[in-house]
Amino acid sequence: MSTPPLNGLKVLEIGHYIAAPFCTRILADLGAEVIKIEPPGGDPFRGWGAAKDGHSVWFSIHGRNKLCIELDLKRQRDTLLQLVARADVLVENLRAGQLERLNIGPEVLHAVNPRLVIARISGYGQDGPYRDKPAFGAIGEAIGGLRHLTAHPGGATELPPPRCGISISDDLAGLYAAIGLLSAVWQRDATGTGRGRIVDVNLVDSVFSLMEGMLPEYAMDGRIRQPAGAAIATASPTNTYPCADGRWLCVAGNSDLIFRRLMAAIGRPELADNPAYATNGLRCQNRDALDTAIAAWTRTLPAKDAEATLEAAEVPCSRLFDIADCAADPHFRARQAVQDVDDPLIGPTLHPGPTIRLDGERPEDVVRWTGPAVGAHTGYVLHTLLGLPRPKGDAQGDLTSA
Repeated sequence: MSTPPLNGLKVLEIGHYIAAPFCTRILADLGAEVIKIEPPGGDPFRGWGAAKDGHSVWFSIHGRNKLCIELDLKRQRDTLLQLVARADVLVENLRAGQLERLNIGPEVLHAVNPRLVIARISGYGQDGPYRDKPAFGAIGEAIGGLRHLTAHPGGATELPPPRCGISISDDLAGLYAAIGLLSAVWQRDATGTGRGRIVDVNLVDSVFSLMEGMLPEYAMDGRIRQPAGAAIATASPTNTYPCADGRWLCVAGNSDLIFRRLMAAIGRPELADNPAYATNGLRCQNRDALDTAIAAWTRTLPAKDAEATLEAAEVPCSRLFDIADCAADPHFRARQAVQDVDDPLIGPTLHPGPTIRLDGERPEDVVRWTGPAVGAHTGYVLHTLLGLPRPKGDAQGDLTSA
């Protein structure tokens, strides 16, 4: 591959669990040097999910392309500040104000390195009345408005509103942090300010930013969008339908031309000529009858066959993929969104490829190394990068995982 776009960008991560490490994984995949600072014993995330031979398979991805070192921030503060002096960016997702309590707040860090961009990810932000409340991803979904929308339609069930199945609040905050810090780096370097900035990102705002037009709708006349299940209130037919094999088919047939093709494909062309379904607005008003007709057809076929029929008619659709479907899918494989990787700690495994591709280059080499063992690069970072003296008898071969 050509030189990656973030080659030369030096990043420190004081992160745990998901948000900050997700942000820095994106940066590392794009070529940045990321030094992940873990407390003695390692990131608690190493204990999450499935494990093989005592090593978390999640961390294979979570820590990939990062230099992982152990550092006690309370006892090795001077070493941290030496790392700060050579860094471009520091990313942290400790509880709001924790850096200050450790005496390594932004004023201290900028006194050492005025050019440092500090990205701070927290539950509610670095100020405001909720600043000191604890939060995890589920709380971001709840207060940011998403969990209300993923509920079942009113009266459909007494089950609680389901979460989306991943820590989407953390991932969103990590993405926003990456955008914010790169913006600050651009301003510092390209416009000549030479000054580092503090990027304040939180889980709640990250989720709330996705609420589309709901805020001005509420301001207009007090309307509050309600859960719609698998449907979309403003488009029809767009829903998820049961198939003969117990699987589900997602269909998006809401434009007038696609709707006509969809009705022909399911053997109901007369519905395309019915005035009650002439426009998207009318179809939304008569959604239940239309969904019943489509579901009557999907129930007669396995999901894969129904999908093939609608694809032949150029109707947007897809079976609901589980991870096994994704891993085996030819499109995922062709674009290397799913990659075979050899992890020295857990053996052959699969990694997601990069979401960002530049100039059509194939991303074969994006996984330079997998998430290493705790402290795998401590010696390399402290003695080779920082030039600190080695303890007597210390081995020279430090970069064992890279």
